[in-house]
Amino acid sequence: MRPALEVADVFRAHGAAWRHAQHAHLSLGQLKVMSAIEQCRSAALGGHVLHCPACAHDEIAYNSCRNRHCPKCQASAAKRWLEARQTELLPVDYYHVVFTLPAPISAFAYTNKAVIYRLLFEVAAETLRTIAADPKHLGARIGATLVLHTWGSSLTHHPHVHGIVPGGGLSLDGERWVSCKPGFFLSVNVLSRLFRRRFLEELKLAHQAGQLQFFGEHIPLSDATTFADWIAPLKECEWYVYAKRPFAGPAAVLAYLSRYTHRVAISNSRLIALDEHGVTFKWKDYRAKGKTRYKTMTLDTGEFMRRFLLHVLPVGFHRIRHYGLIANTGRRENLARVRELLQVAPVAEQPSDETTVEAVQPTFVCPHCGAPMNIVDTLARVQHIRAPPLRGTS
Repeated sequence: MRPALEVADVFRAHGAAWRHAQHAHLSLGQLKVMSAIEQCRSAALGGHVLHCPACAHDEIAYNSCRNRHCPKCQASAAKRWLEARQTELLPVDYYHVVFTLPAPISAFAYTNKAVIYRLLFEVAAETLRTIAADPKHLGARIGATLVLHTWGSSLTHHPHVHGIVPGGGLSLDGERWVSCKPGFFLSVNVLSRLFRRRFLEELKLAHQAGQLQFFGEHIPLSDATTFADWIAPLKECEWYVYAKRPFAGPAAVLAYLSRYTHRVAISNSRLIALDEHGVTFKWKDYRAKGKTRYKTMTLDTGEFMRRFLLHVLPVGFHRIRHYGLIANTGRRENLARVRELLQVAPVAEQPSDETTVEAVQPTFVCPHCGAPMNIVDTLARVQHIRAPPLRGTS
């Protein structure tokens, strides 16, 4: 059932005027996201005419935009991704670890997304693997799946990565499985300090290499001395690294992943109203306790769209990454070795590409009787009129 209000409704009602007013401040990527969400499941993208042979019901199903920032398109993408992860789960406890950047760095991360997000991934993964490999802690090679989120509950820019980590790893000689202590993965204090030190080291190197850009109030940070003075207090403050208790079995891991891997800045289900006051939505205040955490917020439509578009990722940037034992290179061999050591039966081979493609073909169910519906016609997407080529071009 379609939610009463969608992000697409906000863009369709107010996007054109806001784009015109903000044309000098919007990137091509942000404009493409707006256009995709506005057109998602509308006649502009074409679709199918469906017929139910059981009750003779007819309807039109319009195509999805499949943009990774679209709230409507993530459920099917998450389902396909999770099906591929089913065979990778191990019969061990899994832990959830969160690495968060402090507010001063988050403030200029928006204008340096590719660099800062990459460092966040790489340093978080390095921190986990380094501490886990230390014999004083675990003494093992571990694997981790890291998922980037860039938002807080109120849509502010708040970069952090969620890590899903098996509770153990291969011994450094690869001859046995080393389990962590029951209910305890790694010390968050140790993780936090190494994460802080390594991130600041890499950030300084990025600054020296001229990879960082500064605008507005941050322009003075372009100077090496000013940047060094600015970074000094960050070496003393606590950085937020959080580890939750282990999940309640593999099914809980998959349920968690389905909520987090393909999440966007705000889901349609959190939207409450769109009126003359702006956009009203639900949010969670983590500084409050109990039921008072759950509140509502109303933003001007322009501010709502601005905050939503803060979280458009750089083109080609992967927001889900695997490291260590489950890195793309060597994953199959590593998991086979772990299962051998855990005395677990090998997992059946993945279906062929052809079977996989066939399995994810869209299926339609009649909303009246529940019977499968047949596609009886295809609607072509709207072909927009293009401007004539510039003189002198072919």
